[in-house]
Amino acid sequence: MKPKEIQELIDYIAKSGLDEVNIETDQFKISVRRSATIKQAETIISQIAQPQPIFPLNTNTQTSQNTSQQPIVEANTTNTSSNNVSDNSNYITVKSPMIGTFYRSANPDSPVFASVGDEIKNGQVICIIEAMKLFNEIESEISGRIVKVLVENASPVEYDQPLFLVDPN
Repeated sequence: MKPKEIQELIDYIAKSGLDEVNIETDQFKISVRRSATIKQAETIISQIAQPQPIFPLNTNTQTSQNTSQQPIVEANTTNTSSNNVSDNSNYITVKSPMIGTFYRSANPDSPVFASVGDEIKNGQVICIIEAMKLFNEIESEISGRIVKVLVENASPVEYDQPLFLVDPN
């Protein structure tokens, strides 16, 4: 099952009002449960809001786990205009390679990896996406200047969701 299909299934179950669903086939088994109380959900959200990554930020070191993920990069060819960016047809959209929580820095006290106006290079870490308690460094696949950050810090992101607009120069 693809991540998008799983997300659609979760959204459908959330709208249906069911508290628990178990699906099992020859290829996979999925169990989805809704939290019993709102208080439990608030506790989980407050724990996620202040991440404390435990991995080293030096991407040159080899570890037993690969914490680098490559973002999806797509050239934006539409001629839509917005208030902040007058013509974004020349910009490249960097998209999320996974579902998770988007973080602009390694922890609340650290500087952000990439801000508007920063020059980025191919292979440079531009953000972190936490998925299932794993903090994945997202590296840029392009070089250029960040024009716009499209996601707020510590907010959930979906697979293929736009994260940054980059001017490739």
